[in-house]
Amino acid sequence: FLRGGGGYVTLSDRTGIGAGSSWGNCGYICPSHVFPLAKPGALASVLPLMLRRNSPFCVRPRLDLHLWSWMARFVSCSRRPDLVHVTADALHALLVASKRDYLDIIKTESIACGLEELGCLFISMHEEHLDEFSGTNREIQERFGFGAQRLDGKQLARMEPSLRDGLGGAWYFACDAHIRPDAFMTGLGEVLVRQGVKVRAGVEAVSAEVEGGRVRRIRTNQGDIEADAFVVATGAWTPRLAQITGVRLAIEPGKGYSLTFARPRVCPRLPMIFEEDRVAVTAFEGGLRLGSLMEFAGYDESLRPERLGLLTAGASKYFREWEAPVGGEAWYGWRPMTPDGRPFVDFAPGRSNMVLAAGHNMIGMSTGPGTGRLVAEMLSGEETNIDVGKFRVDRDLM
Repeated sequence: FLRGGGGYVTLSDRTGIGAGSSWGNCGYICPSHVFPLAKPGALASVLPLMLRRNSPFCVRPRLDLHLWSWMARFVSCSRRPDLVHVTADALHALLVASKRDYLDIIKTESIACGLEELGCLFISMHEEHLDEFSGTNREIQERFGFGAQRLDGKQLARMEPSLRDGLGGAWYFACDAHIRPDAFMTGLGEVLVRQGVKVRAGVEAVSAEVEGGRVRRIRTNQGDIEADAFVVATGAWTPRLAQITGVRLAIEPGKGYSLTFARPRVCPRLPMIFEEDRVAVTAFEGGLRLGSLMEFAGYDESLRPERLGLLTAGASKYFREWEAPVGGEAWYGWRPMTPDGRPFVDFAPGRSNMVLAAGHNMIGMSTGPGTGRLVAEMLSGEETNIDVGKFRVDRDLM
């Protein structure tokens, strides 16, 4: 969007385009994910998981004041229905705008990324668990004008024959779509280069020189970067760049895992999430991906086999024919989690020419284009198409 507006843009990345959390996720473009993790009832659902052995949600205890401060804020936000509704309104606007821009970008630039608008199934093993979402679905319908279709076990089996009989049912969101994220990021990178964006890999930011309330240059391991304006879109790494941004944002890395295999003989057609086991499934043209889990373990870079095993064990309960996958690509990425579920999209404190765009929680892939357009509007001084005030850095998180 910046380049399309006539700007000369250089993209500097610590590794390369899409090599982080954009690479191995399940590729959902999901307007359905409008409510944040921090909402009434969150503690009641999360605490039992934390106490369970081999839980899909875990916190590895450590002496980390930033983590425990984040947790306290999360608890506070989850007890405020008014805050949840503000967050849902903000996310809805960003999700709808992003899906619109995804469809336009992929079509206009002919990016081959397996885009399919098939919707998404939210599947429950037990009918009682399915009932718990009824109120939320009604609220989504009343507040945003869309909702999910409820399917019983037999209807679900007819819609998705790869699933076994006897499941509790599902909620089907027809509004959702999906892409192969690594293919999209590769294609997007080629588009940027073709449009004249300079891409520099292996660049690690070290410090910033600020003068008169403006950033003059950023020092990196590959020399200084000078520009008229700067965008810091560094996801879960953003708190570590406080010297550059002037603020340590309330972002905590939430580690997620995925496994990607060759397509099985009986392969699901629709994207799906097994709600009770916290496993997401996406079938691509060239493979099947299992993803999810949430692990607050700081910036731990290990691929833990027992965590990966939860993905295959969880998925095996739901499919009609399940052969234990062999090999495959194991991956992890850090979700940039905020206490209230809202990203930070705002000018950095005391830095009038630096915009921060980070903290997109579990929907970074789904909200990327909308955020990009918003940042470009902010830097150009245009009226923003979305109320940017809801994404302020200094908003109340307690």
